[in-house]
Amino acid sequence: MKNLNKLALAGILIAVGVVCSPISVPIGAAKCFPVQHIINVVASVLLGPTYAVTMAFITSFIRVVTGTGTLLAFPGSMVGALCGGLLYKYSSKLVFAVTGEIIGTGVLGAIAAYPIAVWLMGRNAAILGFVVPFLISTAVGSSAAVIIIQALKKAGVLKIKTRKEGEHVGS
Repeated sequence: MKNLNKLALAGILIAVGVVCSPISVPIGAAKCFPVQHIINVVASVLLGPTYAVTMAFITSFIRVVTGTGTLLAFPGSMVGALCGGLLYKYSSKLVFAVTGEIIGTGVLGAIAAYPIAVWLMGRNAAILGFVVPFLISTAVGSSAAVIIIQALKKAGVLKIKTRKEGEHVGS
């Protein structure tokens, strides 16, 4: 995928994330946003880890500024995007993009959210207190991303080629 196409797709995915910001579910101290996880997996597969992390940061920033997200959006989305993007980059397998997103957000991002919640947001929290809400959010969003990607592939709209075939990943 050429850089201009990647940039355009990144912009569209960020816009989807911002427009869908009201679609969140409060679970404990977290405002869970499954749409971000859909975007992370799609970006990991189509754009790679750099775009995925950058998009997660921009979407989180806009959500925080507009009041539709919290500071917890940063570690949750960015760590998941990084892990999903890297695992997909080196495996070319959707299952690894999803696994990276789930572990990155649900475990690593949740643990990284603890100091933000306590020191920056002044909330009382347990160090593993965000794991369950983050895991629920990322499992729902990542599952939806698989369904969307598979549907796009089946419809012929999206062509993902693996490195094993000696081809580049993209549409």
